[in-house]
Amino acid sequence: MLPAAHRLRRSVDFERAVRRGVRAGRSTVVVHLSEDREGDAQPQVGFVVSKAVGNAVHRNLVKRRLRAATASRLDMLPAHGRAVVRALPSAAAASFAVLSADLDSGLDRAVQRLQERAGVDR
Repeated sequence: MLPAAHRLRRSVDFERAVRRGVRAGRSTVVVHLSEDREGDAQPQVGFVVSKAVGNAVHRNLVKRRLRAATASRLDMLPAHGRAVVRALPSAAAASFAVLSADLDSGLDRAVQRLQERAGVDR
């Protein structure tokens, strides 16, 4: 389970992460990552699973799997990181192992892009 302090809740936070952050797409998920120095010094993650993924049963299954996979990977995110993990329709048919691998790959790439952007901005 993802601790409450690490969950994105406000739509403003979701919007900032998606619009201002970097993006890394994989076959089952897209990871949007930004750094927000104004908030807490701990990473936060939010999930977007649309109706395109499937009915409520499939959407909730995908959300539970993504939450479980993300909980063990919070240390991959920067201290002030805000991540939004968006599930693609192919996530409904994917196993936990596939979702985890795509999440790992997406987070790695998003963190790398965020660091590259920080190096360019300085």
